[in-house]
Order: sequence, then C-alpha cells, then structure tokens
Amino acid sequence: MGSGTEATRGGWSRRRFVGALAGAAAVVAVPAPAAPPEETRPAPHPAPRPTPESPTASPAGPRPLYLGTYTSVDGGGTGIGLATYAPDSGRITGTGTIADVADPSYLAVHPDGRTLYAVNERTDGAVTAVRLADRTILGSRSTGGAGPCHLSVHPGGRWLLSANYTSGSVAVHPIDATGALGERTDQVTHSSPAPGPGQQGPHAHQFITSPDGGHVLAVDLGTDTVYSYRLDLAKGRLTEAAQAHTRPGAGPRHLTFHPGGRYAYLANEVDNTIAVCGYDPAGGRLSIGAPQSTGSRPGTTNYPAQILVTADGAYAYLANRGDNTLARYAVEAGGARLRLLDTVPVEGDFPRQIAFSPDGRLLFAADQRSGTVSVFTVDTRSGELRLAGKPFASPVAVCALPL
Repeated sequence: MGSGTEATRGGWSRRRFVGALAGAAAVVAVPAPAAPPEETRPAPHPAPRPTPESPTASPAGPRPLYLGTYTSVDGGGTGIGLATYAPDSGRITGTGTIADVADPSYLAVHPDGRTLYAVNERTDGAVTAVRLADRTILGSRSTGGAGPCHLSVHPGGRWLLSANYTSGSVAVHPIDATGALGERTDQVTHSSPAPGPGQQGPHAHQFITSPDGGHVLAVDLGTDTVYSYRLDLAKGRLTEAAQAHTRPGAGPRHLTFHPGGRYAYLANEVDNTIAVCGYDPAGGRLSIGAPQSTGSRPGTTNYPAQILVTADGAYAYLANRGDNTLARYAVEAGGARLRLLDTVPVEGDFPRQIAFSPDGRLLFAADQRSGTVSVFTVDTRSGELRLAGKPFASPVAVCALPL
C-alpha cells in the first residue's frame, strides 16, 4: 500500500505496513481512440441494481454501508463492518459486524445486489462471498496467490476478478446462480516486464473490466504496467492482449474509466502523480499520458490511492494518502484532459479508498490510520465537496461500500 516494495515486518507485506504506520494545475490531453463498439452479454442474474456510475434519485430511509478492515492488526475489526447511512445527510450509524471474514480489506457487490464479495488479504489469499439477505457466508476460495487487495465483478455477473498484490498475480473465479464462488478457472502471474526501480517483483493492485466489456485490465505497481486481457466468458480463461507501461518507478495503483469509455485516469502511487490515458476498445490498449500533479503540498510524502469520476463525466476526485486530502479535477475535452481545481481535507488520516453513493450525491472516504470514514456531499453542478459532519469511527477503515 505504501511504496509498493515487498519487504515484510512481522509477516506484513510492505503495502500493509506503510498504511498502518502512525500518521505523520497541469493540463494534459490524450488523443482520442476509436469509439467503443456495442456489446451484448448473457444475463444469468436479474437486472443489476443502480451503481455510482448510474445515478438515480435518492432513496428514502437509511441505506446499507459495508466496511472493510484488517482483522489481524492491533485495533483492527472483527470482520466486515455493518452500518447504515442517511442518503440526504450522509450520517452513518453502526449496526454490527459480519464476523469470521478474515482481513476483508476490499469489498465489491454483485450487479444484482444480492451478494457481497471480500478479499482475504493474507499470505494464503482467498476471496469470500456473503449473501446479503441473511448475511450468510457462502464460502471462500483460494486466489492462488498472496495478499489479495482488490476484486471486482464482471458486469455479466458470472466472474469474479481479483488481484494478488504480494505475489503479483490475477485470478478468475466463477459465480453461480446463488452468488457463491466456484474453484478458480485461471491465474496469471505478471512475469514480464521486469520489476521497476525499487521493486522486488510484480504487485498486482487492481483488476477491472473495461466499459465496453471487451477486456479486463490489471494494474501492476511492481512492473509499472497495465495489462489488458481478453476474458473467455464461457471458460473464465485469460489471454493477454496488450501492455501499457508507465515511466519507470511510477508505481501505478488504480485505474478509473471516464463514462464515455474512451479515456481513463491512472493514479501512480510511488511517484505521486496522476495520468490521463486513451483507450482503444478494439485492442484493449491504453495510451498513458504525461504525469500530472496530485495537488499534494510540496514536501509532503504522499501516496495517491483511488480515483472516482462523476456519472456525467464532468469531475474527477483523487484520494491523497499523506496529504490527507481529496483532489478535485475538472474533466475537459470529452475526457481527454484533467484540470486540477482544488483539494479538500478529509479530516482523517490516510484516505485509502473512496466511493460514491449510488445516486452520486455523497462521497465516502475510508481513512486507514485514523480509523474513520469521512463523508462528503457532492455539489452536482460545481463538483465541490463539503464534509458532512464528523467522521464516523470504524476500526482500521480501509474500504467503505455504500449501497
């Protein structure tokens, strides 16, 4: 999570150790690739629930919020935290825990809204499925690697994608009609190119699906590379299609697509930058643009974490761990440019992950070192963020998933 190197302390990977330590406007355009093609997919599950990329009117009454943590560190949680939030004010109320889920440091929900998935970020990595109707744990499956730190569900609802940070590999698991996971259908270790400066090996940090659904992309901090794969939707097998390389030592961590599907934004953890990328849906290839400022203060040690883009594609937000701010960017030229507008303090320490509420009117930040979740209201016209009350206390908060 920190510099990305794999040195350990007490069995912790470097990414966990840095995150747990006590807390201490350029414009770049990228040429537009071809427009993405239409795609159809099988629909084995009911119609998906709205997501932060598809805003709807705010629902009445409290909404569920799931919280990720580390269970194997001092002061950590005991499983997946349960809470609710008020969609108008953002006020969070804790309601309990789904126990017996080890180190659930990242969470994702199935498109049909029935099943929650968590990584188990341990040396013997795994992913766990939880049925939300009665909070029954449906079982866990090995990821075949160490330190899984990210997972996502393919939009068709049939495949779970996960990234093993410590061992630098990505894995695919089938999802059955109940939401439960089957045995792993594929695993790929990033053996080429060689690790970047200061890295001892590959470190897969994210595994997501492109907006057109034609490719799945893995961001690897250790090799300074974003890998594009084709996913066989019948067999769950991966075939590499392309690689995109950052400048040496950038340490790419998190990629987020613009709603138009022709551009994406890449947070580089190690060199403290963000970059605009063009995307070619036909070949799955990214074109990584020049590095830009994260808005962090000069002299501050900062590790940019996660990027969000509003559903209308007008604004982007970047979580800055160390500077402890959220940077706000204007998205211009149809997604081809980012213009830094300002930064807002999170009133917490080390904002590791951020997420929109489904209607896009709230933004949640999980602040790892302070053990808090900060909530902001989002002005849908200006993109301005305003802190919505005092941050909510949550043990070693590393993920907040509002539904």
